[in-house]
Amino acid sequence: MTLRFGILVFPNVQQLDLTGPYEVLASAKGAEVELIWKDRNPVTSSTRLSLTPTATFDDCPPLDVLCIPGGGGVNALLEDRAVLDFVRQRAAQARYITSVCSGALVLGAAGLLAGKRATTHWYAHDFLEEFGAVSVDARIVEDGNLITAGGVTSGIDFGLALVAR
Repeated sequence: MTLRFGILVFPNVQQLDLTGPYEVLASAKGAEVELIWKDRNPVTSSTRLSLTPTATFDDCPPLDVLCIPGGGGVNALLEDRAVLDFVRQRAAQARYITSVCSGALVLGAAGLLAGKRATTHWYAHDFLEEFGAVSVDARIVEDGNLITAGGVTSGIDFGLALVAR
């Protein structure tokens, strides 16, 4: 059985928030991982690493898991209607909705954290409550089909926990 993971890639993404879980997920037996953005043009991470999307919002296949990484580029996503609409649509269909670091704020802006326990990078914990989430200081927090991971290296832990399921 193939499991399809979709990871949002966007300008100024924290590359380790993306590549940590990507490496774990892409190594899992029967897994396919898509890097998803508005178009297929290369996207530059916060450390100037170029990442090329493999799917767009319009042609993305069905996903078992949607993952939103964090980084400095998250701020622009919080008010980006196309991104938030895509996240809401795919979250309604995915088995798991996940984030790493400040990617949790995108889930919040999409209305997916209300009443849920969640974590993020330590500097963004206060913002979780603004989205109606219950902020938890932990590396990984699971609440139903929502899985959030704290900062950077916890994305690898998150990937391992998800693959273990």
